[in-house]
Parts: sequence; C-alpha cells; structure tokens
Amino acid sequence: MSLESVKQHFKKWNRENDIMEFTTSSATVQEAADTIGVKPAQIAKTLSFRGAEGQAMLVVAAGDAKIDNKKFRHTFQFKARMLSADEVIEQTGHPIGGVCPFGLANELDVYLDISLKRFNKVFPACGSTNSAIELTCGELEEYSFAKQWVDVCKDWESNSTETPDLESVKS
Repeated sequence: MSLESVKQHFKKWNRENDIMEFTTSSATVQEAADTIGVKPAQIAKTLSFRGAEGQAMLVVAAGDAKIDNKKFRHTFQFKARMLSADEVIEQTGHPIGGVCPFGLANELDVYLDISLKRFNKVFPACGSTNSAIELTCGELEEYSFAKQWVDVCKDWESNSTETPDLESVKS
C-alpha cells in the first residue's frame, strides 16, 4: 500500500516508473547504499519528529548526517523528539526503513537538511523497505513539497570535501 501511494504521488510528474524496486533490503542507510551502489551519504534518509502542537514533521538528511539537538532546537524552537515506530506508520503511512516525504498518509511539514546539497543525486526511499528513487536536490525539494532547507545536522561536514553554499540554501 505504501509503495503504491508513492507511485501515485510520482504520477503527477510522470516519474512513477523511475522508482527502483529491489530484491534485497534497502531499509538501512548501509543496505540502501550497498543495493544501489552509491556512498551511504547519498542516501536521503527521512527522520520523523514530533513537531509543534504534537503535529508530526519530517527532516530529510544525508545518510551520514546526525541530528544536532542544539541546531534543531534553535531552528524549530522545540526539542527534537522522534516518533515511535507506530506513530511513524500512523503519520506517514510508511514503515520504518521505507519512510519518505512522498505519498504521505497525512499532510506533514517536510524540511530538507543542507547535508544533502553536496550531491548531484540523492536516493530517498519510496515507501517500502526495498525501494528508492534517484533525484536531484531540486527534484527532492519539488516532489516533497518541502517548506525549506535547514541546517540541523552534524558530523557530515568531515565526510565531505565540498560544503554547500549557505547563501544559496537560505534563499
């Protein structure tokens, strides 16, 4: 069902046939990277948090990035609290390992972390533990209806010789 809702979502752009389905698991960053044949950092992982007034929100970040609690609190004005597995399914309609910002069960705010900006192509899941799609950061922004780019992660800068242009991220 979840993969089907993502395929339906991508029909708006005639991209439903671009979704890759695998015979092996792509549920973790490492599994997805191994299956697709890219660096783990290029996997666009979707993290689910309790937002303002209990509303869920999503942050899509590079596979090698970790949430920086101080940056998160400064950006969103509340503490980063992840949803439970049951809440993730209830809010997104997707299982853990297949969570993505597409074909959601509920209308959720989506934010993209600048850790993704260093890549020409990123690979988010597509609603199942064995699917993904190849997108540019611009396509990810468009297709996810992202509210904005944010800087809420850490530990990825040391893994990259390139850093995003922060001025272009803010615009």
